[in-house]
Amino acid sequence: MFAAAVRADPADLPDGVGDSKGIPAQRRADLEEAIRDVAAAVAVAEVPVARIDDPETDMNALTVAAHGRALAGVARDGLAGTVDAGDTDADRFGRRVADRVDADLALDAAHGADESDPLVGAASIVAKEAREAHVKALREEFGAVGSGYPSDPTTREFLADYVDANGDLPPCARSSWSTCDDVLAAAQQSTLGEF
Repeated sequence: MFAAAVRADPADLPDGVGDSKGIPAQRRADLEEAIRDVAAAVAVAEVPVARIDDPETDMNALTVAAHGRALAGVARDGLAGTVDAGDTDADRFGRRVADRVDADLALDAAHGADESDPLVGAASIVAKEAREAHVKALREEFGAVGSGYPSDPTTREFLADYVDANGDLPPCARSSWSTCDDVLAAAQQSTLGEF
């Protein structure tokens, strides 16, 4: 999981920044390059698989922590900004993220901010490109891993094949995914069927 923050004059951002999920891959890559060219600061925070799978934490806390780390990389006293709320209560999310940043700033949080705030849209693009670079590195290491999303048939096939060949999940997989539970259960069932 990746989060990003961008400090820039919104007027300098390229046209077309917004929710990264709706932007074609090549256009998103071009936008990221343009964003980095005009931004005063860009920061990316990664939440590794081991942290996601840690039973002592939860996705809400991890999302807050990631946003806080990314924001800390660009924040300066006196700045104001917005984060895309990763909680049903946007105000609570904003407060929790602000508490993690050692700067005096006015922070707002809103649902769908990646569509309504150009800086949040720019951060969405940067975070998505960081994720894509990470998945590309996994492809170089493991072969056809798909998109890495649990609904992707290629990702599911990669997990099943890896478990078949190695008896366990690959180190890049979130063992807390129900998808991984399904793959391990199917492998176990297959093994039992051999008796």
